[in-house]
Amino acid sequence: MINLFEIKGSELVPIQRKKLPTEEMLEDWISKNPRLIGLDVLVLGRQIQTEGGPLDILAIDSDGDLVIVELKRDRTPRDIVAQVLDYASWVRGLTTKQVYEIATVKLGSQLAAAFSERFGTELPENLNGDQSMIIVASEFDASSKRIVEYLNEAHGVNINANFFNVFEQDGKLMLATDWLMPQEQVTERSERKTKAPWSGLWYVNVGDGPNRSWEDMRRYRFWGAGSDPVYSDPLRRLHVNDQLYAYQKGAGYVGHGRVVASVIPAKEFHANGRPLFEQKLEQENLKHDANDADKAEYVVGIDWIKTFPLNQAKKFPGAFSNPNIVCKLRDPKTIEFLNREFGIDPGKESS
Repeated sequence: MINLFEIKGSELVPIQRKKLPTEEMLEDWISKNPRLIGLDVLVLGRQIQTEGGPLDILAIDSDGDLVIVELKRDRTPRDIVAQVLDYASWVRGLTTKQVYEIATVKLGSQLAAAFSERFGTELPENLNGDQSMIIVASEFDASSKRIVEYLNEAHGVNINANFFNVFEQDGKLMLATDWLMPQEQVTERSERKTKAPWSGLWYVNVGDGPNRSWEDMRRYRFWGAGSDPVYSDPLRRLHVNDQLYAYQKGAGYVGHGRVVASVIPAKEFHANGRPLFEQKLEQENLKHDANDADKAEYVVGIDWIKTFPLNQAKKFPGAFSNPNIVCKLRDPKTIEFLNREFGIDPGKESS
């Protein structure tokens, strides 16, 4: 249970806990802004009719996988877990065509356009390769906690719970949310069951274009994205010493490197002892909206181990590519090809 306090001088004053009038309010809020509970998804619709009843919220993530969000309401732990598993078994059978049909009816627009606007990337060709389940509750008892943890930790089921608490102070309501288990760990345990083991390598999109240049990234040893939090927030997935391969759409793989500095605004990045914005840049528009935290460009410092110009990019038919800004590189054939082309010995640490 989350407790909230106001700091008054040297005293901690507890903030009064309140009950949400109806959980439909929370369903409304999550549908409009799923980031409220930490989900980076596009909501396809609410009250989706399944063979087991109406599913509260159905969403899609940037990989094209479906996400089931179900509010606990007044159901028992056994009932809510059984219900969400039932919904997942139904959702698992949806074809790409059926996902399009649901989205068209519920969104009132074409899925591809809505997906591109939400994630800034193209809709994957095949959808619903995997499913995840989120139970949202105001309280999570020991039995519910035990069941959900068992399903994920022992069997790799992609299920988690997000609980919320409402507080009131000076007539204002405040909402606090938290995960039962770190969602990244839940996803990782599930992926071990359904996908190839993660290599530890990251895949990143270069995005050479009107706001950034691959030649600038090579020369000044960074990689970045921006113009909207949808593009810049994924950079936070990378940490110092992470290794990555950089890909440019339409060209191929152009760089292999190691992260040496976590994400910061591009205007704060230094190269060769000087601010990046004082360097001679191929793409001066990297400086756009530098003082707007949402629209600015962000960069990660990279020690490029080996790079190629765009006209020498490395690719082969069937090589892994993905429209996401950042994702985990898993495909064995692509990794083997890249290690060979970039002269990387996976048995030794690159330097």
